[in-house]
This record gives sequence, C-alpha cells and structure tokens, in this order.
Amino acid sequence: MRQSLVKTFEVTDLPAKFISRKQWIVAGSDDMMIRVYNYNTMERIKAIEAHSDYIRCVVVHPTQPYVLSCSDDMFIKLWDWEKGWTCTQVFEGHAHYVMMLVINPKDTNTFASASLDHTIKVWAFNSTTPNFTLEGHEKGVNSVEYYIGGDKPYLISGADDKLVKIWDYQNKACVQTLDGHTQNVSVATFHPELPIIITGSEDGTVKIWHSNTYRLEKTLNYGMERVWSISHTRGSNAVAIGYDEGTVMIKLGKERPIASMDANGKIIWARHNEIQTVNVKSASEGEVADGERLQLATKELGNCEVFPQSLQHTPNGRFVVVCGDGEYIIYTALAWRNKSFGSAAEFVWSNEANGEYAVRETSSKVKVFKNFKEVGTVKTNFSPEGIFGGALLAIRSKDSVSLYDWQELRIVRRIDVTPKQIYWADNGEHLCIACDSAFYILKFNKGAVEQFFASGEEADDDGFEEAFEILHEVNEKVRTGLWVGDCFIFTTANNRLNYFVGGETVTISHLDRKLYLLGYIPRDNRLYLIDKQYNVVSYTLHLNIINYQTAVLRGDMETASQILPNIPNDHRNRIAQFLDAQGFKEQALEVSLDPDHQFELSVQLNQLERAYNIAKENDSEQKWRQLGDLSFSIAKFDLAEECLFRGGDLNGLLLLYTSTGNVGGIEKLAQQARESGKNNITFASLFLLRKIDACIELLCSTGRIPEACFLARTYMPSQVPRLVKLWKEDLQTVNPRAAESLADPVEYSNLFPDFELALEAEKKFSKRLSHLPASKYSGVADDLSRDLLEELRSGNVKPDVTGGVEYVEKSQQAPVAVAQPARVEQSTPVKETPVKETPVKETPVKEMPMKGTQVAAQPSPLSPLETKSAPKPAEVKTADLLDLSDDEDALTREIEAQMIEEGITSPDPFGDDDELSF
Repeated sequence: MRQSLVKTFEVTDLPAKFISRKQWIVAGSDDMMIRVYNYNTMERIKAIEAHSDYIRCVVVHPTQPYVLSCSDDMFIKLWDWEKGWTCTQVFEGHAHYVMMLVINPKDTNTFASASLDHTIKVWAFNSTTPNFTLEGHEKGVNSVEYYIGGDKPYLISGADDKLVKIWDYQNKACVQTLDGHTQNVSVATFHPELPIIITGSEDGTVKIWHSNTYRLEKTLNYGMERVWSISHTRGSNAVAIGYDEGTVMIKLGKERPIASMDANGKIIWARHNEIQTVNVKSASEGEVADGERLQLATKELGNCEVFPQSLQHTPNGRFVVVCGDGEYIIYTALAWRNKSFGSAAEFVWSNEANGEYAVRETSSKVKVFKNFKEVGTVKTNFSPEGIFGGALLAIRSKDSVSLYDWQELRIVRRIDVTPKQIYWADNGEHLCIACDSAFYILKFNKGAVEQFFASGEEADDDGFEEAFEILHEVNEKVRTGLWVGDCFIFTTANNRLNYFVGGETVTISHLDRKLYLLGYIPRDNRLYLIDKQYNVVSYTLHLNIINYQTAVLRGDMETASQILPNIPNDHRNRIAQFLDAQGFKEQALEVSLDPDHQFELSVQLNQLERAYNIAKENDSEQKWRQLGDLSFSIAKFDLAEECLFRGGDLNGLLLLYTSTGNVGGIEKLAQQARESGKNNITFASLFLLRKIDACIELLCSTGRIPEACFLARTYMPSQVPRLVKLWKEDLQTVNPRAAESLADPVEYSNLFPDFELALEAEKKFSKRLSHLPASKYSGVADDLSRDLLEELRSGNVKPDVTGGVEYVEKSQQAPVAVAQPARVEQSTPVKETPVKETPVKETPVKEMPMKGTQVAAQPSPLSPLETKSAPKPAEVKTADLLDLSDDEDALTREIEAQMIEEGITSPDPFGDDDELSF
C-alpha cells in the first residue's frame, strides 16, 4: 500500500460505499441527496432526492441491484438501479433517527437497523414491517453488525449508554454485555478473520475484546479525538479506524498461515476453528513447475476447541499440537483425537521422538513434559519472554537466550542475543539463531558438553563456554527456515528463497509475494511453501546437491566425487561456485561448465594454456587483457605481447615494448594507436622513436598548434617559423588581437636570443637523435649535462660521444635512448637602460610582443610599439635544446591568462584520449 491519495470527490462528508461490480461509488449527504459516480472517470451517474432529512447510512446489497438508505426522517428506503434508481420499497417502524443498516451475510434476504429509539430491528426485503425488535439498550443505538465467521447467529450493537451488547437473533436474547467505554459507543464490529471484537467510542479509545471469552484484551488510544468508524476486509488482518482528526490503519495478529507439514508431505492447517488437511503426494505425481500453485484436494479433519494461534507436528509426525487462547491441545495427526491439553502461552517440541515438549504458562513458568506427563520446571533467574524447541530447550529473556538440556534441565550456555526464532538441524549438530536483522550459524559440541557434565563440574549462570562454536554471521532477516542436512534453507524479508551452506548463500528463487516454508520432501527433491491464502507452491532443490556440499564441508572428497555424477548438468555451475568459495579451485575447474568461470579459475591456477584456449574460443578483450597481465607477471613476454595485441591493450603494449627495448614494436604500436585514435599513445611512441617531425604533425593535425610550436622550439627550431604562421592563422579566427601578438623568431630575432645557435645546433647534432644501443649508455650519460649552445658560441665543440662515429639504428630490437632534459640555467638579469619612446607616424606599423617573448606572448595591455633595434634582453644561458627557460614558462602562463580573460580557450589535449597525459 502506497498510502497516497488517489482521487477526491467533493460531494459529502457523510456515508459512501463502493459498488465494485459496476465501478461506482454511492454517497449520501446532509442535503438529503444520494449521488452515484463512476470512480474511474469521476463521471456522475445519478443524483436522487432520497430523504427529507439527513442521510445516515447507505448499504449495497451483495448480489441484487439494491441500495438501502436510512435517514433522520426515520425511514429506510430501497433503491433499484436496474429500474432507473427508483424507490421500490419504504420500511417504516422506527420512532427516532435510523443510524445504521447492515445486511445479514448468512441470509441476504434480511437486514438489521439501529435507531436512537433504543432498539434494533430485523427486516426482510419482502415486507415493510420488521420481523422482530431487540430491546435492551437504555439509550440510542448507533451501530449494529452481524457475526461473519462460524455458525453463531449473533448481532453486536453499540449505544449511547456506553455499552456493547451481543445478541442471539434466533433466540432474540442478549448473550453478553461489554462494559468499558466512558462515552457513547459509536461503532462495534466482529473481526472477519480473528476471534476478536473491536469497539470504538467518543472517548477516543478503541477496545479489543476476545469474541469467545469476552475478555478485554487491549485498549488503543491514538489521541485523535472521537472514533466514528471501524472497517476491515476479509482475508486480511488490517483494520482501519476513522477519527475526528484522521484515519489510522493497524494490523492485528500475524499473517503467517497456521499450517504444518510432516515428513511425508501431509499438511494440516487451521481456518478459524476448522482443521483441514491436504497431501502434496497428489500434486507431485505429475509435472510441477517451480512457483506454480499446486492443485490440492482439501479434506475436513475436524474442529478445534481453541482458536489456533500456532499448529505444529511432532518430529515423527504422529501428533499435532494446537496452541491458542492461553491453552494447548495435542491431537493425533490421523484421527484428530484429543491426546492431551493444558495451559500455555507457548508450546515447543523437542527434537527427540520420545514426545518431550515444554510450555510457557502465562505465569512465566516453563514446564517440561515427557510422555504427556510433567517432569520438571526450569528454574531461571529472569522472566521468560519466549521459548524455542529443538535439541536443547531455549528460553529467551529481554537481552539474551539461555539453552538447557531436556533431561536434567541444566543450563548449557547463555548467549547474548535476542532471537526471533531458533532452528535446529535434525542431527542436533548445527543451529541457526535468527535475530531482527541477521542470523548466526552455530555448531553444537555435544560431546564436549556431555564430558563437562560427566566431570561433575558446576556450570555458572553463563553455562559451558565451549558448548557452541560460531561458524557464520549473515546479515539477512529470516522469515522462515529449516535444515536439510548441513544446509539451512530460508525465506528472507525481501521475498527471496535462499539456502546457506559452507558460508555461501545461494538464491533459489525471487518470490513475488510472502511465502512461508512448510518442509522438504527428499524423494521429490522439492521444497514446499505456503502463502497467507493457503496456496501451496514448490521449488526444486536436489538432495544430491545438498549431500555433495555437505560432504565437501566435512572434507570427505571421496564421497563427494561419488555423488557428483548424479548431479544434473544444469546445476554443475552452482557446484563449481561452491567449490571455488571453499578453496577447491582445481575441483571447481573440472566441474564448471561456464567458460567465464573456467577462465577465471585457469588464471588463478596459472594454467596459461587452458586460459589461452578459452580466451581464443570466446575472443573477449577483457580475457585477453587479463591473460596478458598474468603473462607479464611470470615473464612470458611473447604470450603477453599476443594477448595485449588481441585485447587492444595499447598501454600494456607500450609498457612491454619500452621495457624490452623493442623499437620495431614501438613503431608498430605508433601505427596501431594512430589508426585507433589513441593520440596520447601515438605521441608517446613517436617521441620515444625520436620522430620529432611526426610528433609535430600529430599535434597540428589534432588542433594542438601551440603545443607543436613549443615542441619545435625545444627540439626542432627550424620548424618554428612555419608553425608560428599556422598558429597565427588559427588564432586569427578566434582573437585577431592575440594573433598579432605572436612573434616570429626570424622576424624578431632580438626577442629570441641564441636562436641562430639553436638552428646550427639542430643541423650539427641532429644525428645524435638517432637510436643508440643500450650498451652505449655509459658513453653518452655525460652528454645529458652538456651545454651545446655554449660549445657552439665558444667554438669549442667536444668530440662525438660515440667515439667519432655517429651511430644509426642497426637493429629494430635496439633499446631507445631518450635524452633527459637539463634545467635551463638563467643568469642574473641585466638591468635594461630605459628607451625613450619616439612618436610614431600614421603609417601602419606591425604590433610586437613584449620583451623577452620567444615564441608567443600577448601583453596585457599591449606594450608600446618597438623597433627591431630594441635593446637586447638579458642574456640567457641555454644548457641544451630540451627545455624552455623559466621566463618562457612565466610568459606562457601570462599569455594563457590573458587569453582566458578575453574568452580565448584552448582545446583539451587530444580530446577524450586520457590514457596518457602530454
């Protein structure tokens, strides 16, 4: 239920009823009108001038096209919508306002009315005079309703004398008076599913009474002023209460069906006090689909003297206990004969087949019985709030649960949890403690406990510490559960059917509604569940799977291997996942039929050949990359190269080729990366190959002309003029003023000191960019600190680092020698002599960049025009061609800041290719 307003009809604050078979809603109001609407289209179907005074109630006949209405004019009228909503009958007899009408659900030819004349009248549709009148209230009667369940011919009424009366309308006598409200009783009703009476009053309270004992069970007060109406629905425990200040929806009791199944598939359930039985054998003989409702023949077994709140078979299925109304009755399962009875708020069986059971009485005493005779009382130092059966008797307190042995009633262990339920395995070795938001799987060390007690030692209040061993904690809320061997099967609060074994949770099915476990039939390999409407469904769970997993958990791999051939192939993958989780990866690899799982296991087991064949069959990039990483880790470089190539892992290939000095591989990688649009990989590969011209063209082709200019200024200054021209042309379309601020080194040589030396160095030392074998590194290491420009300036050029021979690449496998840039050393700036500005004529003169600009600079604001004979800036000592000066970096940042300020943006490096950063 979403608890949200769906539609609003602004018609009346007084009674309205649905006519579901016509999709109508009929409403009476204080303007004496009855109006009918289609609640889907909100179209008004009919408006009738029905009474001469306020309308108090309208009632729809369950089968006939009739609507009854009553009013303060003391009349009851019958309307027939198949006759154009004409009034076909008027019932007269009351001497005061008629407050309420109700049709007898067991005889729809009669109805009852309540009036402020202190009476209740029963009418027949074929007569205008009442059949009889029930008198007993001392003041006006506000409410009347028939008893729905069972055979009791009862009416209930509430009146202004603050009393609630139950009437036998066959004997025309009051059978019980309920006294408890302090103001007028406005509504009284029987609940259709539970043995309770609900009454509401103008004192603001709702009282719940037992319909058999008439004992007051509960008083509810939500502080919302007077109670005017109470409504319920058959098949649900929900109750709606209408107040002056709003509406409250409450849920009474449990929605779990009262049902139990024995080991042979016989199900016994209770519908109210009626006991019925079905057998799933009839459904298991044919083909049954998982989750489908089973067609079962219901057989009446008998009645129960108490209203059942729980029903449970003994472990051997011979007896059934029904507990409710503070009592328990034990019946024979076949003949439904009473075997024993007594007082009990709760009842639990022992796991043993000798008929041991325990009851918690309302006095909070826990008594133990054997062979239907009391054998003792459990002495506790706390007030028992709940009990649980099984191999041990568990008694819950507010903050813990204590477990006792059945024979001597001695404490075995106290555990600091407050369980909702405890489930024991049939062999008594394992148990599940289900709490509010998690459950715990424990192992019971029965032998250690027996040895402890045999030693004569006295246990303290906490019991024997080694009695239990916590195996697993699972954050799932268990709705119902049961054990099959060492496998715990359970339904969850979010409607999943799971089983838990060996620390792993496996989902059998996602359920579409709340289902409750009944049991497991090994011969059928099926689980059986039931919903609150008593529909039984089943799901397949092979016993061989459970036995196999149990054998694996116990380390009995020989038994497991014998069971494996009996497991169907469609369950092999589930078994493989289980083996993998338990650490048996080799066995999981042999069992699994899933290629993805097989590949993962092969990688984990370093079975490269098998993993290679699987990857080749499936041709998955992810698999090739994963296999390539594994090959890397164990130095299988040939296999790694093939895997990375098939998987398109260009980053991995770059790492492989650079690590192994594979020049030919880097060349192939550059080509492959260019074709794949991986520009960062392409640039890195070309740069390592010393193909600076190709790097420059790549930058230009991707719109990175400024970066191309800076790269050329450092490594290939002969390309700078061409690139500056391209940069200007590109920038002209965005910001002409910024484009004019770019300086060409050829045209403005005064702004680019030692540029001619840089060009000479490029010609003289260009061959030094060729590849050298890695063995020559010791001979070229000193080259990294050489100042080439200073050598050229002084004319003192050192001998070739290679011993007078310029090396070129001889082998494609030679490693790449990459020269590392040395930092630019900047001498102390020389203070410039101020230059007096000379007025400029009107003749257009080209704007020049600021002083010190080498490649590009846009002053902010633009500096005054300067001539080519402008003073030379402070000399900069250049170590080599591999870096820009600090001044250049600063000026570049200044240019970028100015461009951003004027709205000029630069594209991101190579678009969205973020594998490497340049």
